[in-house]
Amino acid sequence: MKFNEFDLDEKILQGVEEAGFTDCTPVQERTFKYALAGKDVAVQSQTGTGKTAAFLIPIFNFYADKTKKIGKTLIVVPTRELAVQIEEEAQMLSKYLDIKIASIYGGIGYAKQEDNLKEGMDIIIGTPGRLIDFGKSGKLNFSDINVLVIDEADRLFDMGFIPDLRWMLNRMPPKNERTTMLFSATLNSRVRHLAWEHMNDPEEIEVAPENITVEEIEQVLYHVSTDEKFRLLLGILRKENPASAIIFSNTKHKAADLTKRLTYNGYKCSCLMGDLPQKKRLSIINKVKAGGVELLVATDVAARGLHINDLEMVINYDLPEDYENYVHRIGRTARAGKTGKAVSLACEKYVYGLAAIENYIKMKIPVEWADEAFYGEDKSEGIRFSH
Repeated sequence: MKFNEFDLDEKILQGVEEAGFTDCTPVQERTFKYALAGKDVAVQSQTGTGKTAAFLIPIFNFYADKTKKIGKTLIVVPTRELAVQIEEEAQMLSKYLDIKIASIYGGIGYAKQEDNLKEGMDIIIGTPGRLIDFGKSGKLNFSDINVLVIDEADRLFDMGFIPDLRWMLNRMPPKNERTTMLFSATLNSRVRHLAWEHMNDPEEIEVAPENITVEEIEQVLYHVSTDEKFRLLLGILRKENPASAIIFSNTKHKAADLTKRLTYNGYKCSCLMGDLPQKKRLSIINKVKAGGVELLVATDVAARGLHINDLEMVINYDLPEDYENYVHRIGRTARAGKTGKAVSLACEKYVYGLAAIENYIKMKIPVEWADEAFYGEDKSEGIRFSH
């Protein structure tokens, strides 16, 4: 279905059109059916399927309806980066609406976020720790929350945030006096129990993950020795010449080393690691999105929730040790139906994970063999970089 087939306010449709959205994704279409009517939903959906707009657009429609008195909306997310991304999308889609939106997260100073809360935000997007800080100091009143979104609920569980989430839920209006939307990559028993306990008879929506791993992404595997891996990477970059790519490493140390060697070999390259200060992290992500960085080297933890449109290629410099991470990694290059390419380097250290990956994706990854002429010349060979 198209967005204009739903009963959406004209100002929302204007923002949607300017953002380049025309057809609803499956998760949007199925969520709108219930959420636009104010019904609670528990949705199983992967990242990259358009789920952010699936909950933002019904929320905007609540605010656009001047006959209704909507209080505040709270969107709880597991990571700072996801909070920033949702805020960006919310600002873009609500461009023509009179709605105040702010994100609240740790890792940066309190002052600006405090000012935003004083100003009176309609929609607050935040991570649990900072939200509770403001709640305990009396700067955020959870009893004002009439619409609640819990995004990436399974990850909130994995990161140990459930006690924090319950603390906030227990201070909000009762479940039958608010609208609650929950989104999770899996609706496992823990997530379902949370939904049963804190939601008002939610409609369960399960959107099967699209076969991105098989149909929309061209996959290639090279077998290579550890000693030759970096020269093979240079050869692949020379041959493919991607406008943008993420290169995944299994360790922070290797990610830092790769970044330095690629930079030394003339590439515009940045490194994203889980323990980077938040300001630096956001600065790198913004540079990548603006096209100022060709190559982003990242670890799995650092890339969680990362959303870059039109990413041409993912390179697994190290095959992931967890087979599910292979799908998360390569799925970043075929967002919302676009095509992409994923190249994996299988060395003697990580090749043992290959069988589990192929079993999980139900296919053999096509193998290509590189002759000596394919390998690149490494200008950083023999140089030891300090980290």
